[in-house]
Order: sequence, then C-alpha cells, then structure tokens
Amino acid sequence: MAEKVEHIGKKEIIWSYAGTAFMIGAGVLLLPFILNKMPDETVGVWNIFQTITALVLLLDFGFRPTFARNISYIFTGVKTLQKNGVAHTDSDANVDYSLLKGSLIAMRRFYQWIALAVFGLLLTAGTAYFYYILQKYSGDRTDALIAWLLLIAINCYNLYTFYYDALLTGKGYVKQSQQINMLGQIVYIGLAITLIYAGFGLTAIVGSQFISTIIRRFLTYKVFFTAPLKEKLACVQAQEPKNILTAITPNAIKIGLTNLGGFCVNKSAILIGSAFLTLEQIACYGITIQVMDILARCASVFYQAYTPKLAQCRAEKNISQLKHYYLLCTGSLWAVFILGGLAWIFLGEWALTFMNSQTHFVPIGMLCVMLLISALEHNHAISAGFIMADNKIPFFIPSLLSGGATVILLFVFLYIFDFGIWGLILAPGIAQLAYQNWKWPSVVINEFWSKRQVN
Repeated sequence: MAEKVEHIGKKEIIWSYAGTAFMIGAGVLLLPFILNKMPDETVGVWNIFQTITALVLLLDFGFRPTFARNISYIFTGVKTLQKNGVAHTDSDANVDYSLLKGSLIAMRRFYQWIALAVFGLLLTAGTAYFYYILQKYSGDRTDALIAWLLLIAINCYNLYTFYYDALLTGKGYVKQSQQINMLGQIVYIGLAITLIYAGFGLTAIVGSQFISTIIRRFLTYKVFFTAPLKEKLACVQAQEPKNILTAITPNAIKIGLTNLGGFCVNKSAILIGSAFLTLEQIACYGITIQVMDILARCASVFYQAYTPKLAQCRAEKNISQLKHYYLLCTGSLWAVFILGGLAWIFLGEWALTFMNSQTHFVPIGMLCVMLLISALEHNHAISAGFIMADNKIPFFIPSLLSGGATVILLFVFLYIFDFGIWGLILAPGIAQLAYQNWKWPSVVINEFWSKRQVN
C-alpha cells in the first residue's frame, strides 16, 4: 500500500486544538515567572531576542512552506513539480519515491548553506546591533551576552534542521506534530522555570529553548522516517536535486519576499522602535504582541490543521471541499478573535496584577485597535494560503510594498511625530488596510463563489 497524505478528520482537529491550548497554557505558565522575576528592561531584551529569531527565519526565504506544499503534492501522487500551478493527479495515484528522495536531498543541502550564512550574519552584524542595545541596558550584561551566544547557536541549529517541520506538515502528520510540540514545550517550561529560579535570567530562557528544539527535531525525524519509508527510499535513484530546486525556487523566492514584507509589517516595530523608545515601552508593547500572537494561533488552528489537505484539494481540483475549508477556517478565526479579545479586554490587566507582573499591557484603547488589526491581518493571510495552495504567489509584491510602507510610517510616526507606542500600532495597520486586508479575501471569494465557477 502506497503512503499518502494522512487523513485529517475530527481527531486531528481535536489534537490541533489540544496542542494549541497546551502551548498557550504552557506559555501562560512561564509568563508569570518571567514578568515577576525579570525587570522591564530584561523583558524588553527578551522581546528583541524573539524578534531577531523571527528575522533569522526569513533567511529560509520561503522554502519551508514551499517544501511542505510540494511534499504534500508528492504524497498525493504528482510525478513532477512545476514552477507555477499543480500537476493534476487522481486519488489512487502512487507516490513517486524517486521524486521524494531527490526532494529530501535538495532540502538538506539548501539548509546546510542557510545555516552557515546565518552563523556569519549573527556573529557579525547581529553582535554589533546587540552591543548597541546593551549600551542602554542596566541589567546583568554577562548573562545577556551568554544568552546572545546561545541565541546564535539555537538559530543556526534550528535552520539546519528546519525542513523537518515541512516533512510533518506535508505528510499531514497533524496529531504527531502536536504531540512532539507538546513534549518539547514541557521540557522548555520545566527547564526555564528551574533556571529562572536559579538566577540565570535570559540564559535560562534561551538555553531551555535550545534543549527543547533538539528534542523536538530528534522526535520529528523518527516519526517521518519510518522503517518502510527508509526501505522504499533506499531502493530508488533520487531525481536530480538541482532540477527540483530549479522547479520550486521561483515560488519559494516569492514566498520569501512575501515573508520579508510580512516581517516588516508585523515585527519591524520592535527593532525600529528600540531606537526611539525606552526598553520599558518596548516591554509593554512586546508583551501585548506576544499574547496577541497566542490568540492568533488559537484562531488559526483550523487553517494550520488543514494546510496539507488544501494542497491535495488543489491537485485534485476539488473546489467544493475548498469552499468548505475556507468557511471553516475564516469562521473559526473571527469567533476566536471576538471571544478571546473580549476576555482579554476585561480580564487582561487583572491577570497581570494577580501575577504581580512588573510589565503591563498597552491601554484598552490601543488594545482594541491592535485586536482589529491582527484579526484583519490573519484573515487575509488565510485567504493568501488558499491561493498559495494552488502553487501561485500573486501577493509577494503587495507584501513587499506593505512592508516598505510600514517601515516608512514607523520612522514618520516615531521620529517626526513622536507618537510613541501608537506609532508602533498604527504603522502596520494603515499599510495593510490600504490593500492586502481586502484584496486577497476578495480574490478567494470571487474564485470560489463566482457564477462562472464550475464545481
């Protein structure tokens, strides 16, 4: 029996919610220790670390989601990978293990070079930037420097093995992926709390992340590379990895440019803001963004779970099923944002007071605006994902333009008008509302519900 994309049903969705709930619960468990034991400045540096990690992952340049999507195509039964669009296949087509083996080799080689590039970049330009930040840091600089070196190590290792995540996603291993993430999070939280109480500060958080990542990568490898799969791969000649990279590179680069624009929209505020605002202000904005990201992950559970099925439906031209998934994904997104947002507005500050936190969320007015901006952002991101499942990337230029507009607006709002935290909030919101927030949902709706659409 040929291996195919795993069936994604109610159990997988339940595991997705359970995994997301656990990740959130674990994060909430750790947050009081960080906010209670660390001063505002240290929390601000921690937020900068997280932003740098997000920036480093951009050097993947869109290859991970492209690899994941193409792994789904392969397990669906396609025989060739195309630069644009998807080769048609049927539900009983066999897996081309020669194509799979060539793709695995291509992924491994690609990430080896990326990891080396990241090491050089962080050791030079990254260290120079961090030295600049340390000039206004009054905390334990030795701890901060050790944490920085560990951050370099974890980012390099993470990128070196980054394609492991694409393998699980592409194969549809939703339950297994959630179980691995949950176990990794248990290790992370347990170690981090222990080390924070032992007085290790930033080193406690980064070191715990490193160990957790190693464990997760080891387990991911074991789940995907089963004995039967290894046997099948050993019996075939790999297709030329260079040809595979040639086929997927154009759209991968487009995704990379899209992600770069997305980073400028969603993450550049902390990096740019740290030059104009105090570390205390960055901590306030940063902790709000972190909780917002948690809420957005909850809201996107259905979409993340069904991502491999979207590629399969595109390959099989199953538009009616895509319509069902789209309504399910966008409906759950808005429901979670509305309910979660209301809970946050009424209970958020009470929770921080209960934790005896030294850092607080932004004021309620700012929070309401941030909730709306984030909901619109993830709503159009889901629509873009449905377009991307057809191996088409029409949004990379608009994403870059939105990112560039965000950076310009950040400098205008922070340097010229001195808007403070409001500048960090409004710059990306205005840039996205101008085009992307409405464009991609309208494209998907027109495709799926146009009178000319043939089901």
